[in-house]
Amino acid sequence: MNFIKLRFLLFLMFGFLFCFSCSQDDFRDAKPIFNFETTTGVKNIDVAKEYDVVVYGGTASGILAAAEVAKSGKTVLLIKPLNTALGGMTTNGLGITDVVNTNILGGLTRDFYKSIKEYYSNGQNWFFGNNGNYARYSYDGEVMIWFEPKAAKYVLRDFIVNNAVPVLHSERLDLNDGVKKNAQNAIVSIKMESGLVIKGKMFIDATYEGDLMAKSGVSYTYGRESNSQYNEINNGVQRVPHHDRNQLPDGIKKHSFTGHLSLPGNGTGDKKIQAYCYRMCLTNVRDNRIAIEKPIDYNEDDYSLLYDYLKTYDGNTFFDLMPLPNGKTDSNNFGPVSTDYVGKNYNYPEGNYEERESIIANHKRYQIGLLWTLANSPNVPERIRSFYREWGLAKDEFVESNNWPNQLYIREGRRMIGEYVMTERNCSGQIKAERGVSLGDYPMDSHIVQRYIDNNGNVKNEGQLMARTPRPYPIDYRSIVPKRTECTNLFVPVCLSATHIAFGSIRMEPVYMSLGQASAVAAVLALNKGTTVQNLPYESLRNELLDKKLILQ
Repeated sequence: MNFIKLRFLLFLMFGFLFCFSCSQDDFRDAKPIFNFETTTGVKNIDVAKEYDVVVYGGTASGILAAAEVAKSGKTVLLIKPLNTALGGMTTNGLGITDVVNTNILGGLTRDFYKSIKEYYSNGQNWFFGNNGNYARYSYDGEVMIWFEPKAAKYVLRDFIVNNAVPVLHSERLDLNDGVKKNAQNAIVSIKMESGLVIKGKMFIDATYEGDLMAKSGVSYTYGRESNSQYNEINNGVQRVPHHDRNQLPDGIKKHSFTGHLSLPGNGTGDKKIQAYCYRMCLTNVRDNRIAIEKPIDYNEDDYSLLYDYLKTYDGNTFFDLMPLPNGKTDSNNFGPVSTDYVGKNYNYPEGNYEERESIIANHKRYQIGLLWTLANSPNVPERIRSFYREWGLAKDEFVESNNWPNQLYIREGRRMIGEYVMTERNCSGQIKAERGVSLGDYPMDSHIVQRYIDNNGNVKNEGQLMARTPRPYPIDYRSIVPKRTECTNLFVPVCLSATHIAFGSIRMEPVYMSLGQASAVAAVLALNKGTTVQNLPYESLRNELLDKKLILQ
């Protein structure tokens, strides 16, 4: 039995054990966390001075990068762009950490997951049940990798406050004229939409979008490469097998679907993006549950494919209900028609702020509408409606955004093209990166990219893929820095240099976190040595990373 099938069975087993192991009478008052999105470790921020390191992006990767710089004694400024979420996906529903072997969690990343374990060791943080009846509490020794969104917020807030990290809120990069460089291809300052100019010696782009990277004149791509470009086998167009749990059955015809009437051969490259969704934190605990309301802008046409699918489907599962502590879930896409809003994100990577916000709003409308539809629509069988009526939003989560996550799951956007490109051959162990700064180990994972019509007139899904990585593999330092001819003082730990399919393994939150810290370690070391990021001696960096346990050897 492969890892993914085994993991899914564990999800189901833990779900049944946990959801029914506690009586509703065990419920105690849940305590939400307030004002997290405005957290800062320094009350008064001097925006006029030149910082040693400027971190652009308030993701978990950005927070750990900023904390590392602060620990080093260098000055740092963390900018959380307007209309983004502090902590990124780590604090917005992705509580089932995508890691196979927890031994790869090192440095501040391991400290984060140890702090999560400490959080749940405190009985006051259990309002429904306790750690003794939550199977994952003792599963991974000193760390805990399944957690509620608010638990991640408590821990990351401590990272910011305890390290006195100044966080600049409600500013974002001017996409037209936001980056000033000198003759040596080094960024000297970045300008916000408000006109505010931030000066720095080193910069880290820790956003999911890679705007600072893109506007700094750095080469990048998006979409899928052809297999031939990097000698891969799992890139480009990938037809989903008929028996796959994410493939539509035969019999759903094109009359109910507007999509592509043909599909190029497997391995063909394109500019399409794997689907996005929200990772929902749901609960069936009555006293902590808020019923799903029909969106004001509800569009019945969004669910025509669902209704056709229901004519052939005899189950009742349309997304995961993976069990988190306190009777909650991390609910992700599951099945051929689910929370992924397929094909509606293609313009996101290159979109301006207004275009992206429209895409985000459409995803939210679709997904909340899906929840309402499954629980209420007369087009849905009663067995399914009765099942989903038991689930709602968690009253103590996301209290400042109507209990809905702040962050859309941007599974993939831009990807830098650096001097070293991570490929599936790195992930599969065929080749080994020579200058490792962190480790990845999750299977190469892509969600559905598009729908099309097959030769028999059936609607089908394309792009879903899960390819094995046999063991942890190193991620090369050169994949997080640009080409030396393009920018000499920038790190890109999130939108790093990797092919679509390799990125599908690397793009996991703990890896982003480790790469954020590694970027900060390298930035500080480069400042101390007075060198560019490309000319930093790897042996010096390697010794620092070994000392901080970011790499194992």
